[in-house]
Amino acid sequence: MERKQLAIFMVLGILLLGLILPVSTANAAKSEKNTFRKHSGKMTALESYKLPEKIKRFSYDSGVSFDYPDAVRGIYVTGPSAGGSRFTKLLDLVESTDLNAMVIDIKEDFGNLTFKPDTDSPYAETAQNFIDNPREMIKTLEDKGIYPIARVVVFKDSFLAKKRPDLSFTKDGKVWTNGKGEAFVSPFQKEVWQYNVEIAKMAAELGFQEIQFDYVRFPEGFERRDKELSYDLGDYENEDLNPIQKRVAAVTDFVAYAKKELEYYDVDVAVDIFGYSATIKEAPGIGQNFSKISSNVDVISSMIYPSHWTSYFGIDFPDKEPYRLVTEYAKVENQVLGKLQNPPTSRPWIQDFEAPWLYSGPAKEYGKKEVEAQIKALNENGINEFLLWNPGNNYTPNVDYTPLDE
Repeated sequence: MERKQLAIFMVLGILLLGLILPVSTANAAKSEKNTFRKHSGKMTALESYKLPEKIKRFSYDSGVSFDYPDAVRGIYVTGPSAGGSRFTKLLDLVESTDLNAMVIDIKEDFGNLTFKPDTDSPYAETAQNFIDNPREMIKTLEDKGIYPIARVVVFKDSFLAKKRPDLSFTKDGKVWTNGKGEAFVSPFQKEVWQYNVEIAKMAAELGFQEIQFDYVRFPEGFERRDKELSYDLGDYENEDLNPIQKRVAAVTDFVAYAKKELEYYDVDVAVDIFGYSATIKEAPGIGQNFSKISSNVDVISSMIYPSHWTSYFGIDFPDKEPYRLVTEYAKVENQVLGKLQNPPTSRPWIQDFEAPWLYSGPAKEYGKKEVEAQIKALNENGINEFLLWNPGNNYTPNVDYTPLDE
């Protein structure tokens, strides 16, 4: 009797499964279909869409393929350099040395795109035609095995600030600018977040393997200007946080948002950050918390140019002692990142330029010895990746970029 009952239950179970499975499959397909939205004619994943970790996620195929280098050793390249005759010289530099990557401006310091998108793009008005054919440029880098990183300047954006003062900081009814005449848009405004992340998505579609966000912060010295400027706090208006905490929350939340939005594109996300942010709990004015930002990115790139430090780490004139400055910084960063559960790759920006503003007479020259000293200091502290900064893209010749390999 028990066997008959068991057999009946099994038959009923199979019939019931047959009824439920088609409905479940259809609902799953419907759910997956509704999980996507259009972006520039491509499909991108909604933030709410989650698959079990063991199931391989669908990702965007840019049609190009790059291997991540043994360790990224890159140079900064402006839009005009990437789109002009200097590009050939920079390609030769990378190919003839142990360099292997380029950080290329896609949205530069004034808020301009460095290439022309489609004419119906909402970004067409801000675009400069520095890079006539960005896709061809990416293919060239693919052919040469040079790892491409897109630099996107976020909150320093004179173009958007003047076009949309409501997204910026104003004083006496006018868009506020710093001493250099540069305007910023507000990290509190989520419309600004979306604006910049959509640009990052365009870069990913072009084939860039990594998005590097720069100027992910409030203007320098904001804590001294806070009360004299007018701006909208957006969703942070009613947060039970003090002004410093609100700034930190806005900057950190943007980074987390960008990381989530770019998951579908299978690109690494990097953030440039002031080096001194690693030495304090959080920068009170600019809203950068080193640990919180690092917890939300794949790569953290501290700007540790010796010229940008005042008397620090007991060093009276850091620009004159690049090896010592970088050594002391690396020790601090290693301690901070060592406390994180999933620390990002450390890839600092180092100095390949002179700083005449620091000297009454001739400035200390930064050549082969000084560049190698910084790299050596990083290597000795277990940091094997770095990026070279020279605003004019004029890099020191004959540098050994892997000095510890000798």
